[in-house]
Amino acid sequence: MSTAVATAAPVQRAAINPWIVAFAVVIPTFMEVLDTTIANVALRYIAGGLSAAVTDSEWVITSYLAANATVLPISGWLATRLGRRNYFLGSIAVFTIASALCGAATSLEELIFFRILQGLAGGGLQPSSQAILLDAFPPAKQGAAMTLFGMAALIAPVVGPTLGGYLTVNYDWRWIFYINVPIGIFGLLAAAAVLQDPDYLKQERADMKKSGFRFDTIGLGALALTLSSWEILLSKGQEWDWFGDPFWRVQVLAACFVGGLGFFIWHELRIAAPVVNLRPLAERNFAASCIICFSAYAVLYAASTTLPALLQALFGYDALASGIVMSPSGLFAIMAIMTVGAILGRGIDARWFIAIGLLLMAAGCYWMAIMNLDISPWQVVWPRVVMIMGLSTLFAPLNVAAYLYTPRDMRAAAVGLFALLRNEGGSVGTSLAQTMEVRREQFHTSRIGEFLDPLNPTVNEFLNQGEQFYLQFTGDPVGSRQMALQTLANLRQEQAAALSYFDDFYLFAMLALSLLLLLPLMKRSVPGKGVQIHAE
Repeated sequence: MSTAVATAAPVQRAAINPWIVAFAVVIPTFMEVLDTTIANVALRYIAGGLSAAVTDSEWVITSYLAANATVLPISGWLATRLGRRNYFLGSIAVFTIASALCGAATSLEELIFFRILQGLAGGGLQPSSQAILLDAFPPAKQGAAMTLFGMAALIAPVVGPTLGGYLTVNYDWRWIFYINVPIGIFGLLAAAAVLQDPDYLKQERADMKKSGFRFDTIGLGALALTLSSWEILLSKGQEWDWFGDPFWRVQVLAACFVGGLGFFIWHELRIAAPVVNLRPLAERNFAASCIICFSAYAVLYAASTTLPALLQALFGYDALASGIVMSPSGLFAIMAIMTVGAILGRGIDARWFIAIGLLLMAAGCYWMAIMNLDISPWQVVWPRVVMIMGLSTLFAPLNVAAYLYTPRDMRAAAVGLFALLRNEGGSVGTSLAQTMEVRREQFHTSRIGEFLDPLNPTVNEFLNQGEQFYLQFTGDPVGSRQMALQTLANLRQEQAAALSYFDDFYLFAMLALSLLLLLPLMKRSVPGKGVQIHAE
């Protein structure tokens, strides 16, 4: 395994001000990340508009994530092979065109196909923009660069449901896709004006062409099989009752995932030029950062799915109202990211920021876990703010710690892997939240029902009062008794559902807290000043 040492080598500077470059690449990145969540609140509207079943509309999300995940790990190879500037501009162009086609789709099948195209194009934007930022800024300023990237990668999924709810309720669901068109055109023109490939990347591209490099088609096929099976399994597993599926769909997908993953790892480690270079995981800072990033984004997406579901199911909020309640956290996230970015380069170990961020995430989730059904909107806002501020605090330091000891020749592969795990963390978190909520609701319904028997005096008193209340309106004793019983059943179901949502948040808090155990395994991570990391 190669070791990384710091040498005082000169760093190549971009001819254009790096902040201008950063602005140009962050806009399309924000647009792409926004599309991972903006359609979540509009699925019912999409299904109605295209005369499709609501359960089938979930493929709008699944198809995008599966296509996106397939491209993420090979984005480094594509950037080298095609030229990073060409690849980045091409991704923006195709993503923008696909967005327009999604908005104009006349059937669910068309929309799913265009979403796949959109996901394939969008998969290259995150890692490419991150690599561009790392090369545009000197090492001492890379914390600030990661802060800017974090504002796109973190704020976008936070505001996605709010923006999606607003556009869907006030205009039409098609505008959640049409809105990408003007943003994409502007981002394409801005990036084309300022981007250029660094010299080392031009040399790598020339060397690749001279060597007659053969693409790892076997590895790509195994990767596509593994990730597609994984995304479909996560999306549809709960609907198909997981391993209780009588049609064996889950079992077949699980076998494809396990077999495909095993073969993929074996194949990629034994060839000289794999489609996905797994060797950066040998560096312990990068490996630990990947685990933390995966889990942190699982918590983010899980909480971002669970909270609006809780508000809509038990508080009567619509998509727009629940999005508005969640939106203040975005403002505090920007404040936290900017604050951390301003002090990250002052010789402070990034692990301290990561620890503070994890503690805040755990505190915010635990705060939501002890809520009840007698709360105001502001009592929902503040726990969400604390959780998002935690994630905002650890994002930039986590990126610094991940790449500080990663050799430059492995940076493209590392960036692709990191982006893939961030994306997959969101998928796992969403599926975990949905599964936990359904299973725990069944558990709490059963446990609450154990105390609702005819020998319980409190139950009898509630039923008698309910029967007398309904009797004065209906005059029917039998019907009034049935209505009282139904009211009791509704209360039981409401309480069981509330407890299941709160159990979700408790699980998220424990997951965030457990990640602190990884920090002692990481090396000291202080961004250097004028120092670049090289491999020996």
